[in-house]
Amino acid sequence: MLSHIETLIREVDGRYATDNELLFMQNYLQTARLRFNAYQKIQKSERAIIQQVKQKLKATEPQLLRRGKADISAKWQRDTVRVLRFCAHAMLVADEEGLEESLLLWFQSIMRAFKAQQSCDITYKTMQDVVRQYLTPQEAELFCPILARARRLLGQ
Repeated sequence: MLSHIETLIREVDGRYATDNELLFMQNYLQTARLRFNAYQKIQKSERAIIQQVKQKLKATEPQLLRRGKADISAKWQRDTVRVLRFCAHAMLVADEEGLEESLLLWFQSIMRAFKAQQSCDITYKTMQDVVRQYLTPQEAELFCPILARARRLLGQ
């Protein structure tokens, strides 16, 4: 939304915006309450969401939280919290492109360097399932595609 507004300001300098140019704002305003509610639920449930994802991974893919004999679950948790927060922010302000530019492309190169794509793929697939327990179906419809985008970029 913010990047859309910046673009709109540049493009309509000295004239009124057309209805078509304002369409993104109307669409945002129609979903604003859902976005705010989902953001607040994710914020309040962050610890529980992360713990549930971690428990599911320990049960189904325990090797993802280890590198050799080393337990990397603390690093996994920091990275996962960071991505969850950035995704929640992107949903709140309706700016998936900003998410990709500000975090995901940079983080993708790090995950590739550590060969952690499989971990990201499984983590964010699991997180989509877990998050649905905390959000209404309409809220999940706004948020889960952003997690899916993170999964796609970080898991490849």
